Amino acid sequence: MMRRRTTLLASCTALALALGATACGGGPVAAGGGGKSLSGQTITVAGVWSGSEQKNFQKVLDAFTAKTGAKTQFVSTGDNVSTVVGSKIEGGNAPDVVMVPQVGVLQQFAKEGWLKPLSKTIEQSVDTNYASVWKKYGSVGDTFYGLYFKAAHKSTVWYSPDAFDQAGVKPPTTYDAMLKAGHTVSDSGLAAFSVAGQDGWTLTDWFENIYLSQAGPEKYDALAAHRLKWTDPTVVKALTTLGKLFKDKQLMAGGQKGALNTDFPGSVEKVFGPKPEAGMVYEGDFVAGVAKDQFGKKIGKDANFFPFPAVDGGKAPVVSGGDAAVVLKDGKNQKAAMTFLEYLATPEAAAVWAGAGGFLSPNKKLDLASYSDDIARETAKSLVAAGDSVRFDMSDQAPAAFGGTKGAGEWKILQDFLRDPSDPKATAAELEKAAAKAYQG
Repeated sequence: MMRRRTTLLASCTALALALGATACGGGPVAAGGGGKSLSGQTITVAGVWSGSEQKNFQKVLDAFTAKTGAKTQFVSTGDNVSTVVGSKIEGGNAPDVVMVPQVGVLQQFAKEGWLKPLSKTIEQSVDTNYASVWKKYGSVGDTFYGLYFKAAHKSTVWYSPDAFDQAGVKPPTTYDAMLKAGHTVSDSGLAAFSVAGQDGWTLTDWFENIYLSQAGPEKYDALAAHRLKWTDPTVVKALTTLGKLFKDKQLMAGGQKGALNTDFPGSVEKVFGPKPEAGMVYEGDFVAGVAKDQFGKKIGKDANFFPFPAVDGGKAPVVSGGDAAVVLKDGKNQKAAMTFLEYLATPEAAAVWAGAGGFLSPNKKLDLASYSDDIARETAKSLVAAGDSVRFDMSDQAPAAFGGTKGAGEWKILQDFLRDPSDPKATAAELEKAAAKAYQG
């Protein structure tokens, strides 16, 4: 399965706030109960991270070594985790731990019989220190396999405080107020939104936030599992709401054509680059990484965010993504691997990366003071406060053919809808056709 968001970002930014994963619960620090209990042992950890993400995760690995004496080796899998891990297992060279970037991939690994259920100690940490939704996303059936260590918060709208000051607008709390504020911004000379229509995944994120707020979490779950058809009236309604933005020339930088020619990094540049064209860009907390690393913006001062606003009287949505740590049955050092995950489940481990930046943890026991800046603290607080109402990115839960393939499925159909948003019903029918095919496969 693709790890699209990270790959797209990685190519263009030192993924400081990259796509993330989720965080680890706190609980008994079972890493050998202190002392160098694992001296002489080595564990191999595979994950998609590269660049600054890999560097920051290395700090977590080093802290584990200092605590237990175990050596660690990180293997970057690149985009296609399942293929790389599968070939390593076949070659008798399986890593001990894999950081899995999507729910769909975790389920695939479990079905292949590759995973070892996590220890009672880890389960206890998660039961105590995480909202139960994180355990649910890390489980297949009743078996708990995946510990979420790093999370992304995908319900953040980033804006230029200068543009808002110039237009005299304040961060809105409802979707309609956001479009209204957008018109005020565009009256003052900048387009309201920069939309990354060239990347289909950003459009799925727009849809998911609107749908979760408007239709509610139960319907969201049903649609994510394809128990609800995409032709359902709630889907048509959400598309109609999204279409209000897509068909309004005043609201999008460059209009529909401009949006379709803008990729994710480009959408951030249009708000925070040297020649701003728009006042706002919607995407996850990782927008801050691009604004800071590529355009030298001070987060909180030159670039800020407000929560994705509530739609039609619903609750403000919190959509997340994340990476879960799993232990492979074929790993050579399963006992040490389990001890490593027991460590990852502690606030102590999460604090290491939180201090380095570009990280969010779902662990309620992690002291917010551990984060490196106020904005990271705010996004982390919002993620934890959302509790069980957090929902995992819907397209990441879907089969790749529908939810994660460039030029196909949901990505392409929503790009077509951006090009011509006049018939939400027909778009819903196209989505259902593609989903039915993918979920059968």
